[in-house]
Parts: sequence; C-alpha cells; structure tokens
Amino acid sequence: MAKPIFLVAPLLILGNIAFIHAGFAPNIIIDMAKIVMDNYCSPEKLAGMQEAIEAAGSNTGVLSIPDAETLADVLSAGVQTTVSDARLRISYEPNYVPVVPPKMPPLPPDQVIAVLQTSIKLDILEGNIGYLRIDHILGEDVAEKVGPLLLDLVWNKILPTSALIFDLRYTSSGDISGIPYIVSYFTEAGTPIHIDSIYDRPSNTTTKLLSMSTLLGERYSVSKPLIVLTSKNTRGIAEDVAYCLQNLKRATIVGEKTAGGSVKVDKIRVGDTGFYVTLPTAKSVNPITGSTWEVTGVTPNVVVNAEDALATAIKIVTLLNQVPAIVEGCATLIADNYAFEDIGAHVAEELKGLLASGEYSKVVSKDSLEKKLSADLKTLSGDKSLKTTSNIPALPPMNYSPEMYIELIKVSFQTDVFENNIGYLRFDMFGDFEEVKAIAQIIVEHVWNKVVNTDALIVDLRNNIGGPTSAIAGFCSYFFDGDKQIVLDKLYDRPSGTVTELRTLPELTGTRYGAKKSLIMLTSRATAGAAEEFVYIMKKLGRAMIVGETTAGASHPPKTFQVGETDIFLSIPTVHCDTAAGPAWEGAGVAAHIPVPADAALETAMGIFKKHFAGQK
Repeated sequence: MAKPIFLVAPLLILGNIAFIHAGFAPNIIIDMAKIVMDNYCSPEKLAGMQEAIEAAGSNTGVLSIPDAETLADVLSAGVQTTVSDARLRISYEPNYVPVVPPKMPPLPPDQVIAVLQTSIKLDILEGNIGYLRIDHILGEDVAEKVGPLLLDLVWNKILPTSALIFDLRYTSSGDISGIPYIVSYFTEAGTPIHIDSIYDRPSNTTTKLLSMSTLLGERYSVSKPLIVLTSKNTRGIAEDVAYCLQNLKRATIVGEKTAGGSVKVDKIRVGDTGFYVTLPTAKSVNPITGSTWEVTGVTPNVVVNAEDALATAIKIVTLLNQVPAIVEGCATLIADNYAFEDIGAHVAEELKGLLASGEYSKVVSKDSLEKKLSADLKTLSGDKSLKTTSNIPALPPMNYSPEMYIELIKVSFQTDVFENNIGYLRFDMFGDFEEVKAIAQIIVEHVWNKVVNTDALIVDLRNNIGGPTSAIAGFCSYFFDGDKQIVLDKLYDRPSGTVTELRTLPELTGTRYGAKKSLIMLTSRATAGAAEEFVYIMKKLGRAMIVGETTAGASHPPKTFQVGETDIFLSIPTVHCDTAAGPAWEGAGVAAHIPVPADAALETAMGIFKKHFAGQK
C-alpha cells in the first residue's frame, strides 16, 4: 500500500471493540471512500485508496461506535490527515435539506437597486481613489441581467478614479463564471488572455478561463493602480480573482493570507443514510504559476492585519500616484548631471521606458521604490555609484586636540620597514584636502618620516575604499620631483561643464620621496574611487608598478541631488577623468601590471623587490 489510508485504521481498531449497541455496517465506509475516490479534485493524493476499500470490504467485523456524529468525526480526522486537506469532511446530518441556489426572480428596477446597494459598497476617497467592496462574486448570467444597473450605479463612477482599492476581505462566496467577468475589466482588450484553468473531477474535464473580448462598459485602465484587499475570511472564488490578478501582475494584494478554500465544494449523501461527504470536486490551476491557491491560500504582496489593510492600501496608492513624477525627475537629473553625457541620456530614456511599461506600478513603499530605482540604475548604467541615497547631513567638524589627532592618525595609517630597507605604507581612505592640510605636519612626523628614507616603498591600497579626490594631487606630488609641475589628470565636471587640471604641487610639507626610487602599489577588487584615481595616475605616468587585482571600477565621489520636492535623493557621479586617450578607470577599474589574488599581493611585491636588490649586489 502506498501510504496509510484513513479507512483501514477505524475498521481494524474499532471493529473489534464490543459495544452494547451495534453501530454501522462496513459498507457505509466503503460507500464514503468511493465518493472520495470518484469526486475528490486531486486524485494524485489518493494513492492506495483502492487497496484500502478492498481491505475494508473483506473485514467481517462490525463497526460499533456510540453514535453517528462520533463516527463522522473520527472518519473526518482520518481522511483529512491522509490527504492533508481540511476541506474534506464527513458529517452526520439526518435532517439536512440540500440548498438550491435561488434563481433571481424578475424584480422592478428600484428593488434591484436596493439589492445591489446592500451587497456592494462604493466610495470615492480623498485623492480620487476609488473604493469598491463586493461580498459575493456574481456569475456571468446574473451580472449580465443587472449589467446596465451595475454600470450606472457602480462602474461608471469607478472609471474616472485615478486608482482603485478592491475590497475582498469579506467575500466568501461566488460563481466560477464570475472570475473571467471581473478579471477582464482590469485587463487590456484584444487577444483573450488565459487567466485560469478549472479541473472538474467528476467529469474529468479541464476548462480554460479566458478574458472576455467584449464587455459591457469600459475597462479600467491598466495604467491605473489596483489594490486588492484580503483577509483570512476571503474564500473560494474571491481567492481565485485575487490570485489571477496578482499573477497577471495587474494588482497588488494587501492584507492577510486568504482561507485556502476551493472554487467548488459539493456535499454528497452517502447512499440512503444521514451521512454526507463534503469535498472539493474542482480545483484551480493557474497557467502562470502552474500551481493553485487552494488549501495554502493567497499570500499578499504586503502582509498586514485585515483591519489595517485599507489604510495601508491608501498609502500605497498615494505613493504610486507620485511615482511617475519621481521617476521622471530622476531621469532629468541623470540626463543633466551624470558624468558621462551619452550614458546619462541613455539611462534617462531607458528609465522612462521602464516607467511607461508599468515596471514601477507594483512598488508598495518608499523603501521598495528606492531599491528598484537603485537596481535599475545600476543595470542601465553599470555604475554602482548611481543610486538612491539618504540625505544625511554632514557632521559638524570636530575640535580635536593635537594628542587626539596623533592617536587618530596612528589607527588610520600603518607603516613598517622590511628587509633591504623596503618601506610599507597602508591607509584605507583618502581625506579631504583642507582637512589633511590642517594636520599635514602631524602626518609627516608620525607617518611619512617613518618611510620616506627607505630605498623602495610598497603602498597598500587593497582595502582603500576611496573618499574625496581633493587630496590626490598633493599625495601624488610626494612621488615626483619638485623641479617642475606635472599634469597628473584632467577632470571634467558635467554640471558646470568645466575641466580642471590636476597638477603636482610645487610646495609640500615634509620631504618628497622623489621620482627615482622604486614604488609598488597593491590593489584589490575593493580598491575604489579616489584610490583608483591615485593608482590610475601613477600607472599612466609610469611612476609605479601595480600588483594585485583589477580595482572596483567605481567613480569619482558622487553628489547628492533631491528629486523635486520629495524625500527621494539620488547619488550621481558628476566628474570623470580625461578620456581623450581612451577610457579611464570609471566603470572598468585599473588592471594590475602583475595580476595576483589580493591576499598574495604583498608577498609578490616583496619577492619583486628582493630580486631587484639582489641584482644590484
């Protein structure tokens, strides 16, 4: 037998227990099992059921149990455990009268209006946000009969809204034919869309549900936000509507996980007894996901308590109404300020295209908008520095004492002198020129003087993440002679359209290392920004050998721009190196002369110098 089956355990355990009053014959259980076998919507879960039926039929014991309700409860628990489906129940209801859905009688218009007004709630919220609550999903036939009235009373008032909140938190009933009827109003006209498939077990047939090509009235524009509210009480057809709209990427679901019901549940009498088997006889299989919401429920895009769902939806819609202006504003700022004009123009146009295609219609918070913008900007530009950012005010300058500066410098710089009088200098960030200038004498005394008289120097930038570039010219100057100024690089500033030459400085604090002594610079993939500019200059001018990994390919320090009057800010690189002789390091990084893993770079550099000095002896 493939797996434990609910039928056998009650028979074998209970069948041999003697009660004073005889209970029910085994054929009742066999009849129940056959109902499940023939009608349950997921036959793949019933492996081994036939063997269980045969085992039950061959058992000669009498199933004795105190009462029918207890038997029904025992069997329900067994079958639910076996198939992992709480929707399947066995009950004893001798007085049960099947409910026949009443046909809608002809009613005068005023009475139809009264009926509709009790089952549908409509409101236009602040900001021209539509609110529509439906507690029962009408079938297509009924909807067509009352269609003109629905159009006048409800739909024509919804159409002019800028967004719609569709409330299904209280919807627990409906008709399968209403699924394409509702979904179609929120999709585009044209070629019908396959929105769902319904497998019916008794007939063993699958029906494709397609969007309708013709509707009474206009469709709700797909460019307008649609939010569907759900709760743990959202059940059946309403779950299917929410799931279809979610996977068509037409709606954002806000609220609680839904009940995990079924598109169709039947209650079937067991022979002439008072027992009934209630079970799902049809199931939804979504063509996009290949799976179903049944049993598990629909998981919202934004999970909140049901009572908070409406307020949350209003916040989302308010944000979505601002998104076009925000994205357009971002595009304009990038086009006008990004360091490389052609790339900035391309990114701006592509960003507008993403907006027009609906890529930003599913953001649900400021955080999700910022994350999407940053991801798209990185993809479109290849620049990790072009992204959203926070507008954190700069900290006020600290008034350090000379002793505090000394301690700060000691932890910011590392120096050493190795065998053969090889100096080693490591620092992990560049400082602003004015700040460095103020403490230059302290740096010289406590750092520079320890390595300036070495015969060769290793500058370790493997962990240097950049910083301001204003001190680059000054630091480079220490590695060139002071008899003439050298143009180190030219920097183009996009917003101002100006070009600034970086030149060596004629006067420095302390002694120059000079242009003749050997210099090796260590790099890694983490070496970024200002550190890359330093490495790029020294390599371009042939002043240093580069050992390690290709650098990060970041950018010059970006500037922060506010997007309109919003609280969204962009980090935009606005400066690039001279590219007259070809691409510089931005976006590509600086390749090493001697490429080795970063953790092997120091040892490699030491080996190079060891051979160099050995050759001089």
